[in-house]
Amino acid sequence: GGAGGGAVRAAGAAMAAAPRWRERLFALYFLSHIPITALIDLQPLLPAGIAPRALTDLLQQYATSFRDPMMLQPPEWFKAFIYCEAFLQLPFFPIAAYAFLKGGCRWIRTPAIIYSTHVATTLFAILAHILFHDFSKSEHAGPQSLRERLVLLSIYLPYLLIPLLLLFTMLCNPHYKHVEKRKRK
Repeated sequence: GGAGGGAVRAAGAAMAAAPRWRERLFALYFLSHIPITALIDLQPLLPAGIAPRALTDLLQQYATSFRDPMMLQPPEWFKAFIYCEAFLQLPFFPIAAYAFLKGGCRWIRTPAIIYSTHVATTLFAILAHILFHDFSKSEHAGPQSLRERLVLLSIYLPYLLIPLLLLFTMLCNPHYKHVEKRKRK
């Protein structure tokens, strides 16, 4: 009972509490992902002339500056990942943003594990392509030097690291690890 027991219980509760700084990071990640996906990432799936000129110019400027030919002329495997982003990930972004903004939502655990493992898997393929593909035959300029490859890699890397942090949090943080069972009435 007494004060000592209360302090131990309080420390245990704090240990199991949701990691608030990470939840804020995840909320920002998912919120920022909505316009990026809707306005930029999905353009390669659209017929020519559908996207507003300002957005196609923005994509062209990005692809030229960072030597990312995959966004201008995506290989079929990359296009498949964009379809996954459109139909699986984009609908999940506002749900995840809500859960992490609200904080402490244990129900997000399983969907977040599915999302993060899916995205990490796709990013490994993309990063390997950036590092090892021969872009010399690409219609659009791709990275040639190691420096150019690393610059392009740095653009994609947060989309691997944050999902890995999300996966680690969902699997290892006591707050999310122990999902409470619903009580029957």
